[in-house]
Amino acid sequence: MDPLIKLFLCLYVFVFTSLLFAEINGVEGSDKNHRLYGFRPTKLFVFGDSYADTGNIKKSLSSSWKFPYGITFPGKPAGRFSDGRVATDFLAKFVGIKSPIPYFWKNYAGKKRLQYGMNFAYGGTGVFNTQVPLPNMTTQIDFFQNILTAGDIYTPSNLISSVALVSVAGNDYSTFIAQNRPAAEFPAFIKQVVDQTEVNLRRIHALGVKKIAIPTLQPLGCLPGITVASSFQRCNESQNALVRLHNSLLQQAVAKLNNETKEQSIFIILDLYNAFLNVFNNKGANPGSTTFQSPLKPCCVGVSSEYSCGSVDEKGVKKYVICDDPKSAFFWDESHPTEEGWRSVYSVLHESLTASFMKA
Repeated sequence: MDPLIKLFLCLYVFVFTSLLFAEINGVEGSDKNHRLYGFRPTKLFVFGDSYADTGNIKKSLSSSWKFPYGITFPGKPAGRFSDGRVATDFLAKFVGIKSPIPYFWKNYAGKKRLQYGMNFAYGGTGVFNTQVPLPNMTTQIDFFQNILTAGDIYTPSNLISSVALVSVAGNDYSTFIAQNRPAAEFPAFIKQVVDQTEVNLRRIHALGVKKIAIPTLQPLGCLPGITVASSFQRCNESQNALVRLHNSLLQQAVAKLNNETKEQSIFIILDLYNAFLNVFNNKGANPGSTTFQSPLKPCCVGVSSEYSCGSVDEKGVKKYVICDDPKSAFFWDESHPTEEGWRSVYSVLHESLTASFMKA
């Protein structure tokens, strides 16, 4: 099978899934973290896709509302595309606040709950339009701007101590492949994605957000939907080479933005690519990071290629199997980490995050 088709099959999961909110509350932060910072973060605003979404899509559109999703947290299906907490929750914990309310649920939350920020990310979306009719990142930022303009929840003065997470996890590239565009056009399209990301970062900063965290693209060639071809033993290096091009251009864009603002700590790169690889290769040398015996093998899989995690047949009989202990697995399904996987990634990122957030 053509490597790009394999990549599409894996990324396809991203396009039709999201992480939805898990009973509103995420990982609660701790005030002790605030002593680390040159400023005191009080709000987190999130933009992006299924690696960041905690509740912005209807149940009818997301398999993440089906068992066994959510079995670790909150103990039942609640939307996040994992067995438990996800990236947004762990960044909120690091910042020292509760996980921000999903935009979809803002009218159901009291003012006290809204004080921690808001999550505008929609699973399946990208920088540009994807195969799902959901708000791309430009529209997500529109939602944010409209709320600021209305002034009844947040005002620009509230953003002095705010942080943003901007996630771009690969849906633009799965859409590129689904459109059967020539592989030779891929590098140029990668540049278009990064250029638009730069535009988005400028806009979020112009709206008043103090610090903006931008994860690099994770090693797509290591996702279980790809590594199944090698019985979950090897990553696809040709696909990771494209990811490295994306990340190199992204790092250049962020360096340019920081140079233009004359402040080196406004835009912060979260090196998700190398954090994933460090966890995969961890043999006990990284304190706080779990040693996964088979890091490329997912915990929850369909019983055959026509099924996936959470699938049932027309009689309601489950068509998936799960591992004995989700904490033993880095990946939950074909594309998304387990809660323990995300915990380990943010353990690796902790030192660089601390260094970045100590700067006012």
